This record gives sequence, structure tokens and C-alpha cells, in this order.
Amino acid sequence: MGLKTAFWIFTGIIVYAYLGYTLLLVVLAFFQRSRSKAFEKQPFEPHLTLLIPAYNEAGSIEAKMENSMSLDYPKEKLNIIWVTDGSDDESLSVLSRYQNIDVHHLPERKGKIHAMNRGMKLVSTSFVVFTDANTMLNRNAIREMMKYFADARVGCVAGEKRIQDNNVEKAVEAGEGLYWRYESLIKKLESKNGSAVGAVGELFAIRTEIFEEVREDTILDDFAISLQIASRGYFIKYAPGAKGTETASVSVKEELKRKIRIACGGWQTLFRMPHLLNIFSYGFLSLKYLSHKVLRWTLVPLSFFMAFITNMLIVWGRPLLSDFYGYLLGLQILFYMAVIWGALFNNRRTRIKILFAPYYLFFMNYAIVAGMIRYLSGNYSVKWEKAKRS
Repeated sequence: MGLKTAFWIFTGIIVYAYLGYTLLLVVLAFFQRSRSKAFEKQPFEPHLTLLIPAYNEAGSIEAKMENSMSLDYPKEKLNIIWVTDGSDDESLSVLSRYQNIDVHHLPERKGKIHAMNRGMKLVSTSFVVFTDANTMLNRNAIREMMKYFADARVGCVAGEKRIQDNNVEKAVEAGEGLYWRYESLIKKLESKNGSAVGAVGELFAIRTEIFEEVREDTILDDFAISLQIASRGYFIKYAPGAKGTETASVSVKEELKRKIRIACGGWQTLFRMPHLLNIFSYGFLSLKYLSHKVLRWTLVPLSFFMAFITNMLIVWGRPLLSDFYGYLLGLQILFYMAVIWGALFNNRRTRIKILFAPYYLFFMNYAIVAGMIRYLSGNYSVKWEKAKRS
């Protein structure tokens, strides 16, 4: 295989993963418009449980309870369960101030997925909404999610994760905010084409009866639960009107810790659910899983490195901007210069958030490689200290 062929293969993987797949979804969604809106307008108000797993969240409980009680949903149909997993702060004391909620505490800390499995045994309603203690929901969030369940084919509804927007942001805030806007677009398009691929733990809902207990060494609980549901033929719908907002990580170091854990969990999922890549069994869901998740976890980081190396070898010995490949190498050099600029000035605040996009993209792919190494080495735990937020 020649250098030019290799260069275009690696470049094609990157372009497809971040742009081509999105454009494919746009085209397909155009032909799905009338079909996808048929059930989204139906009001649906079943009894449901708001399940909040928590570890040492005393500082968030008051705001979370105020937010939960202000939701636009019939109070008689809304149960609230807190499952505190090994909390040794003031969480129980703070929760004791509230009536009409259930609190289930286990002194031993076993991790979030253990708390979720334990909490699901306490749910008596037909639907359950998972949300984090530090995530604030918009007033119509529950109502927006429930209307999708009017369709019996829907087994899971994912809310939209949002990073609290500031006019002037640092690299980690700007990058994380831009990334989640991009992810939200993809999830919305996937949902219009049948089913989204996974949900985020900050806010998602499922039918209680189809929940399957997840292995307690699972890292990405939200992803595992939602993918199990999708693999059984149910749809995962994306509800852009249901927003779960949290602040950005306080620093690049804290965000890197979170991203590496997510990447480690992604590799764990890939090894545990290889059957989802069988397109003959799962059809379009397999293509979505491959395009949205698997390529990013495996080939994209390698492709960034190899696209630069092969491009440099093609141009080697000639003036940089002497031909088409020279211009492409020049663009890559500008990209990595922007990465270096972002690294050097990651604490500088700016209104021009796109300036930090190259840095955050490189940052994410570095975390994927680090997460792969962590998973393959076995040096990970289901228990972890969450990233510090602004």
C-alpha cells in the first residue's frame, strides 16, 4: 500500500467519524421526518420514580431537591428515591429534612452501578428517571421525556446534557460545552433514524419492566443500561427538550480524569458487547454503534497520528507548500499549533470558544488512548472520585 493510499485511508476514518457520519444521519433523517413526529406530540403522564444515586453529595442535595420539587409534573405521580452509596458526609442529615422521599443508605461504598441496581429493586412505578445529584433539570424535563414512551417501541429516553454556559470561558469549559452541543446534534439525528446509541447518566429514563441488572464492575452504567435495552429491539429516543445542566470541570486535569474513565468504560463495553457489531442481527443500530462509538474508541486516535506521519513522508524533501499534499500538511501543522496554543493558554478566558476546539479534540483522543491502556492493564475501579466542577 502506497503512502498516499494510507494517508487517505487514515484521513477518511477521521472525516467519516466526525463529519461523514453526521451528514449521513442528516440525509436519512430528512426521509424520516413525518414518521418520527407521529408520537412525540402525545401527552403521557404515568407514575414514575426519580432515582438519584449519590455519594457524598451533601453540598448538592438542597439545590437538587428544590429543582426536583419545581418540575412541571403531577406531584402525586412523582416518587423520589435517593440511594446513598457509602456517603460519610452530611448527606443523610440533609436528606432527613425532606418528607415524601425515600432514602436508602448503605454504609459500605460499592460504586454507582451497585447503588443503581439496588435502587431499581425499590422502584414500584412503571417508569424510572435516573439523574445525578449535581444535575439540574429544566422545568419541563420529565414531561418532555415521558411523551416518547407513548410509543410502546421506546424503551429508553435520553435527555440532553448541557454544560452551564458562560460568555467568557476557559479551555475546558469552552471545549466541553462545544463537544456536548455536537454530541447532542448526533443523538438527535440518530433518534430521528430509529434509535440513539446510548444515554448519558446525568438524565435518562427507562421502562422499569425491561431493566436488566448490570454487572457491578461496569464503569459506564448509563451506556450499559441503555445499550442492553437497544439490543433487545427497543428504541432509545433523544429528548432535546429535557435538559440536564451541570457546570464544567474546574480544570483540564479534572476533565482529563473524567474522560479517561469514560474511555476506559468504552473499551470495557466494546469487549463485553461485541455482538452489537453484527449488522445482520442489529441492522442500522450496528452501523451507528460502529460509527459513533467504536471508531472513536479504536481507529480515530491512531488515524490522527498516522495521517500526520504519512503526510509528512509524502512531502519529505520538497518545499512545504509546493503542492496539494504540502498544503494539507500545512493545515495539519496549523491544527497542532492550535493544540499547543490551547495547552499553553488553557486557563485564559475568551469569548471566541472555537479557538479551543482543536485543543479539546486532541485532548479527547489522548484520553481515549490513556483509557485503553488503563482498561487493558486492569488498573481501574468501579468506584471513583468524581471530577471537581466549577
